Amino acid sequence: MDSWFTLPPLVKAIVEQGLDVIGMVKETKQRYLVNGNPVSLKQLYRMAQPVQPKKGVLRSLHTKMTNGTPVKVVFIRNRNKRSEWLAVLSTDCSLTEQEVIRIYGMRWWDIEVFFKTAKSLLKLEKEFQSRSYDALISHTTIVFARFIVLAWQNRCHTDQRTLGGLFYELCDEVNELVWAVALQQLVELLQDALKKTNKRIKKLSSLLIAADSSLIYKMY
Repeated sequence: MDSWFTLPPLVKAIVEQGLDVIGMVKETKQRYLVNGNPVSLKQLYRMAQPVQPKKGVLRSLHTKMTNGTPVKVVFIRNRNKRSEWLAVLSTDCSLTEQEVIRIYGMRWWDIEVFFKTAKSLLKLEKEFQSRSYDALISHTTIVFARFIVLAWQNRCHTDQRTLGGLFYELCDEVNELVWAVALQQLVELLQDALKKTNKRIKKLSSLLIAADSSLIYKMY
């Protein structure tokens, strides 16, 4: 989770849903409870016990947010400014310092790969030009849907192919399909998904699918 969202109300709400939070925290007016006393993040760093230096981990401390949510705060060295430190919060206090950093690092890596792929490979902001807000939202949604398909394919195959390799292979596969056939296959996938939805959504979607099917029939 990004540092903009590691606020006590949101963290508590997520924990109440049975989920854990790992995210960066910044030095703000946010306070933490140590022996019942509210302290700042800088004060918390001074109170934290130094740990054996390993992969940039400096200190860690079990504490509570002001709303009573137990957390573990891990302080690491800032790679960009080695004289400074960064703080990562975890609501799963059983994790080691290395596990907290590893899991948070996975988040950063996935996000950076996503934006790189969306811009360089999936043509985000480059595929068309428009001043329409609705068109921009539609284009962004299509690009994100492409990434979801690639990520799903990557996970299903569990092989060493990159998202780029999968993208070009899927493009070649789609180019071999007649547009009407591809649309018909999409309709069939939607029909399979409808079997798991409630009656109201199923009725509305059935009407839309019927309209699409009639369009496909005319194309043939």
